[in-house]
Amino acid sequence: MAFDGITISGLINEIKNTFIPGRITKINQPEKDALILTLKNEKEQRMLLLSASPSLPLCYFTEEKRVNPLSAPTFCMLLRKHLNNARIIDVTQPSFERIIDITLTHLNELGDECKKHLIVELMGKHSNIIFTDDDNMILDAIRHVPSSVSSVREVLPGREYFIPNTLRKINPLEVDKEKFFTIMSTDEKASDVLQKSLIGLSNVAASEIILEASLDADAVCSSLLPDEKEHLFNIYQMFFEKIKIAAFSPRVYFKNGIPYEYTLFPYDLFNGLECKEFLSVSEMLDFYFNEKDKAIRIKQKSLELRNHVTKILERDVKKYDLQKKQYSDTDKKDKFKVYGELLHTYGYDLKGGEKELKCINYYDNNEITIPLDPEKTAAENAKAYFDKYSKLKRTREALDNLLKETADNIEYLENVMNALKIAETEDDLKAIRNELTETAFIRKHASDKKEKYKSTPLHFKTSEGFDVYVGKNNNQNDELTFKFAGNKDYFFHAKKIPGSHVILKAGTKEFTDKAYEEAAALAAYFSKGRDNGKVDVDYVIKKEVKKPNGAKPGFVVYYTNYSMTVTPSIESLTRIDD
Repeated sequence: MAFDGITISGLINEIKNTFIPGRITKINQPEKDALILTLKNEKEQRMLLLSASPSLPLCYFTEEKRVNPLSAPTFCMLLRKHLNNARIIDVTQPSFERIIDITLTHLNELGDECKKHLIVELMGKHSNIIFTDDDNMILDAIRHVPSSVSSVREVLPGREYFIPNTLRKINPLEVDKEKFFTIMSTDEKASDVLQKSLIGLSNVAASEIILEASLDADAVCSSLLPDEKEHLFNIYQMFFEKIKIAAFSPRVYFKNGIPYEYTLFPYDLFNGLECKEFLSVSEMLDFYFNEKDKAIRIKQKSLELRNHVTKILERDVKKYDLQKKQYSDTDKKDKFKVYGELLHTYGYDLKGGEKELKCINYYDNNEITIPLDPEKTAAENAKAYFDKYSKLKRTREALDNLLKETADNIEYLENVMNALKIAETEDDLKAIRNELTETAFIRKHASDKKEKYKSTPLHFKTSEGFDVYVGKNNNQNDELTFKFAGNKDYFFHAKKIPGSHVILKAGTKEFTDKAYEEAAALAAYFSKGRDNGKVDVDYVIKKEVKKPNGAKPGFVVYYTNYSMTVTPSIESLTRIDD
């Protein structure tokens, strides 16, 4: 969900309830576009993160300590001069905008009380943190915006601070029935109209209002009946009444175990998804964005490995196509052998200088035409054909091995790509790098030191309490299947596509059909087919799974398996952090 006006409203409610009265006791600027304010009241002390990052503007209480620069930036020094030990007297949200206005009082050099504003604008690429006096004059900002960058508003010391409403949106808390009906008198989609006409309302919130009103998601305003418009307005009022009375119940919704959306109260849009509730808006935001940030960081850190593996994989795919073409060319070898044999049989009729020989092929009793080199005798032509046969036979024998080797490399590298896709920690990436070094896909240098890491299989519980384990890389797959799993456990793997080994552990009770289905869904989820609607999954008792001699990590064979078609999912399983 976007960091919208609803989120801001919930956060402001939390700040006001906790730190009015309260003071700012410390100000740090760990990053060029972020501040950490330490707030203190009679009972507690907490850190408030303010980030004006264009890619991810944020504001919430956090416990994460960040490293500060040795020398504080100019903006930070100015805030310390004016706001150290300043009292927080109000926190507001102007016109339901994505703006937090913190009003503070402090004593100046003469001991007189002065009022200042620290204004946090959380507006995507236009995000900023602006420090003003009580007359709305800008004292400084974390990001200066000259007229060459914005013709609408300069953000520079000495300029007047104002909030531009270039889109002519309306404060949703001030909309009465007449204004609402005016807004909805267009030929556009109702949810789009709500989002485009009202300040601080995200697409998700607009869609939720339409759903709660039992209207079609694509309903057009002009097609709504008077009763439907009336009902929609009532739902709209009820929706914003929860915000006015601060009836917040922060929660994060999960899809396949991954944080998908957050809301400040239950949304019908996400019925059926796993949900985790939080005691405060900050707790929810801290959890949600940390999880998202972790995924982004791992994706960035895995980029070098992914590029390296992709390059080798593309090269091997091209090599495999070329080898297959060369292999198909060797199909001619038997024809050349027959030509040689027939020339030995019928060549005595040739007088020399002929360009072809027509004769009966005694293998199928049909007439055949054999091309000849007129400069050679029948015996020499026969020898030339036998030489071609021998060369193609040797090529085919060599290609049998090369094709298998290249195909094995492609299968292995595709499994590595899948492992990179499901990697969750830096240790997981170190394990994959180590594996690629062991298999010589990454060159090892004498100066390279072996990295220490701890990477263990994923552990889940089925809805009936059975333990299921998932390998996160090829070496881990081998260890899981051949060292950890017992002969009575069951092995699962997506059919004929790259994926993790999944082991369903035998317990004191017999496996149920549901246990097999949930383990198969897990194997489909941790495979290349994750985004497909349906995936075929093989499963077999572990003792039937074998590893051929000399096979690459993660490669196994089995012959007496069962199969089922499932939807990739982990929703019915519970993850266990061992």
